[in-house]
Amino acid sequence: MNKPTKNVRIDTDNYNEDRWATMVANLAKPGTEILKELTPKDCHLWHFASALNAEAGELFDAIKKVVIYRKKFDRDNAIEELGDCEFFLEGIRKAIGVTRNQTLKANYHKLVGAENARYKDGYTDEAAQQRADKNE
Repeated sequence: MNKPTKNVRIDTDNYNEDRWATMVANLAKPGTEILKELTPKDCHLWHFASALNAEAGELFDAIKKVVIYRKKFDRDNAIEELGDCEFFLEGIRKAIGVTRNQTLKANYHKLVGAENARYKDGYTDEAAQQRADKNE
């Protein structure tokens, strides 16, 4: 990978593929810089977050097969994938020093348990779009 040139102004009015490639090179943090800064905890978090993403994708794919392709629901596979997601969530929680109960409590508070909760009066499409919990 070419070392990016910093502070190069990209001409946004005259787009072309070369300018796009230059922009990406200039805006991407170099892998060598990332590697120099990594800690063992960073590696653990990266591993568990990327694995969680993969397991969530497998769960999504199982649900897609039921919804889109009308295949029979494989409950055992769904339980397996949910368990895998829980495994990686727990690894992340331990690494950042929070418990499952803390995350569930915070989610409850955000959705229904606070004055400005997203769904304090129950679910509506309007409440979902307004996201009152984000308007603090």
